[in-house]
Amino acid sequence: MELALAFALEAAKTRGVTLLSGGTDGTDGPTDAAGALADGQTLTQAQALGLETRTYLDNNDSYHFFEKIQDLLITGPTQTNVMDLQIILVES
Repeated sequence: MELALAFALEAAKTRGVTLLSGGTDGTDGPTDAAGALADGQTLTQAQALGLETRTYLDNNDSYHFFEKIQDLLITGPTQTNVMDLQIILVES
């Protein structure tokens, strides 16, 4: 999730690029989320809610950031752990 949050800062106001960062086991660290989605509009959503994105990143608190903007990926336990996945979709 922290990778997705850092991506959101870099992708701000970029259209057509989306990142999914998640774990195949259905959890990211000690949370119930498998990961998060971020795109060029993530910061816009955060600003509309009064969230300071950099503060969440500096505090390693990406879970609560993505929870508030409703972009957590929650799958539940998958009973497999192949690896972490990062998928970038680029629309043309």
